[in-house]
Amino acid sequence: MAPHAQILIVDDVPDNIQVAMNLLREDSYEFSFANSGEKALSILNSDDADFDLILLDIMMPGIDGYETCKRIKASSQYQDIPIIFLTAKADVDSIAKAFQADGVDYVTKPFHAAELLARVRTHIQLYQTKKWLEQQNIDLETKSRFAQARLLSELENSQKELIWFLTELMESTSDETGKHIRRVAEISALLAKLHPTLTDMDADTLYHASPMHDIGKMTVPHEILHKPGKYTPEEFEIMKSHTTNAYKLLSGSKRKLIKSAAIIAHQHHEKWDGSGYPRALKGDDIHIYGRIVALADVFDALTHQRCYKPAWSVNEAIEFIKEQRGLHFDPELVDLMIQNLDKFAEIVK
Repeated sequence: MAPHAQILIVDDVPDNIQVAMNLLREDSYEFSFANSGEKALSILNSDDADFDLILLDIMMPGIDGYETCKRIKASSQYQDIPIIFLTAKADVDSIAKAFQADGVDYVTKPFHAAELLARVRTHIQLYQTKKWLEQQNIDLETKSRFAQARLLSELENSQKELIWFLTELMESTSDETGKHIRRVAEISALLAKLHPTLTDMDADTLYHASPMHDIGKMTVPHEILHKPGKYTPEEFEIMKSHTTNAYKLLSGSKRKLIKSAAIIAHQHHEKWDGSGYPRALKGDDIHIYGRIVALADVFDALTHQRCYKPAWSVNEAIEFIKEQRGLHFDPELVDLMIQNLDKFAEIVK
């Protein structure tokens, strides 16, 4: 059974068009027709043109069949439509010229019904099969992209869960107050949302990456990490190594979230004036994520009790932060915190 298809017949002799249509009606095709190459091109350029095959006469007034075929094939919109030449010439040169113009076949006049039907059916089936395969490839690629996106999303969610699990486990064995890590994450995300050049994606990244800011402390000996008094110079050097140790641990990842966590862990003890560690970075040389978590970490630490100090009020903490504006902290971030202090106070209350 022949497939449903639309055929454009191009011939300057109406009788030839009628003969072709009569022979092909056996297969219930739909037809359009043109009496010149120019008319055929006009039909193809119309909005509703959707042909599966073109039957094209060679000898016509105006542009001939060869030139019409070349112009059709030059268009990306319909260059794949198969073109069968209709010709009274059966000489080798004419046939060769038809194929050189990118025709797929030729049928000599007068038409033989069985030959015309067979050739038309074959090329329509080939064309429609090709279109079907192309659509299948598109569908498969689309499904593959969706599946990949879903897997990446699941992987990111698993990473986020693992980050929270590890950091909360670490916090449960430290002297820091409970929920410090979650508050730092909330403060960091809020600073990112308020920042004029950062996006919601940055805020989400900071929320899920900032909990790992002190993950490197797992490499610091217990007796130093939990020492209640002041560190000796040697002990402080060991303590500072938690930043570089964390960076070495995390920076090899290809995942954006883990790479962001590596930056934060490495730079959250850097200071705006260059007096921080481990690399004494200064100003904008410190990644914005590192600057944000530096402020968030200190603000939360000041407003909560530690073994070595009582909790400060929000006002006391913000006065200290004002004093450190342009020294320890990015001035723009300090200003954002001051301008939105009620929101930050709500997080640390």
